[in-house]
Amino acid sequence: MLIRTEQTPNPATRKFLPDQLVMDSGTRDFPDADSAEASPLASALFASGLVEGVFFGRDFISVTAAPGISWGDLEPLVLETLLDHFVSGAPLFAQGSAAGIRIEDTPAIEEDPADADIIEQIKELIETRVRPAVAQDGGDIVYRGYKDGHLYLGMQGACSGCPSSTITLKRGIENLIRHYVPEVESVEAV
Repeated sequence: MLIRTEQTPNPATRKFLPDQLVMDSGTRDFPDADSAEASPLASALFASGLVEGVFFGRDFISVTAAPGISWGDLEPLVLETLLDHFVSGAPLFAQGSAAGIRIEDTPAIEEDPADADIIEQIKELIETRVRPAVAQDGGDIVYRGYKDGHLYLGMQGACSGCPSSTITLKRGIENLIRHYVPEVESVEAV
């Protein structure tokens, strides 16, 4: 089995592509070891003590190195862990965990029902244009709310903590969304 490795715009995060489906649908972010209990694979990556974050996408896994850890030291360990997992056919999530339950993200703010059409347009753009582009870099962006012209988005995977995420958010995503939905005045990360 071959697992390809790609660098991401976030120097602390690498994207690993196992040439097979990782998740049937959705994504899963593990920002710390406690959140990884639902996944034997995520737990194994955190067990090294060298990993600060794990993110599962449809066909990739992003791993964020802990501060001060070089990818020269970490990459062989991550590849070995991923190979062991995929070759053995182990489940991605622990049996009996709530990992298979998909809960819609609730907005971080109380939204105005009169903005329903605007919110629907925003969500459609995020799904069709923003998320696929961000997944190319090993991350994800999720809708967190819209109120009074301000759009709130959550950044996950390689996007979380990336030095270029502010530029991507302001110059790329904000410009795209404002072009199609002029009611949006600003885009903020939460």
